[in-house]
Amino acid sequence: MAWLLATKLEMTRIVKWNDFVPITLLKISTLKVVAIKTMEANWYNAMVVWVLKDGKEGILLEGKKSLNFSDFSKIKEFSLNDNEVSKFNVWDIITLDILDWVEKVEITWYSKWKWFAWAMKRHNFHGWMATHGSKFHRALWSIGNRKPRRTHKGKKMHWHMWDIKITLKKIPVEILNKDLSVLWLKGPVPGARNSLISIKF
Repeated sequence: MAWLLATKLEMTRIVKWNDFVPITLLKISTLKVVAIKTMEANWYNAMVVWVLKDGKEGILLEGKKSLNFSDFSKIKEFSLNDNEVSKFNVWDIITLDILDWVEKVEITWYSKWKWFAWAMKRHNFHGWMATHGSKFHRALWSIGNRKPRRTHKGKKMHWHMWDIKITLKKIPVEILNKDLSVLWLKGPVPGARNSLISIKF
């Protein structure tokens, strides 16, 4: 099991066997391992990586100069199994080459925020009367109690829609462009443009 991070670019389509196939383009980020957490030292197994900014890959791979903190955009931590801890070392570089011969991947990220939803739209409440001078047609009404003096957990209330963590499994890999470091996946991928997507395979 291995992890990668990618930036969602856009969606397009390709022609395959006389059919249109929807495609999502992901820009694979170059990762540098900066720490390995083990069960003995940290009580869990994980790998901490730096996400390199665009345009810095050549500096890192050729080793022309040392990198500064400004050359990295994010820092991420991935969980590992007991067997996977020994496969990675500190200062290892993880690039697109790790995806060779990979046919299907697992994608995890948060879906787009669909703005705010009131109780009637979110929970399909029937509402109050529309006549006889009523001014509370779509109101939630009371949510409290006399005893206990608090709102019960799980009360059906208004909240924003989506913005939830979504995991898509067994997504086929259509094209792996190493020159541009772009991964072509079949179908849609959760998240907006320029979102940082987690890839597991």
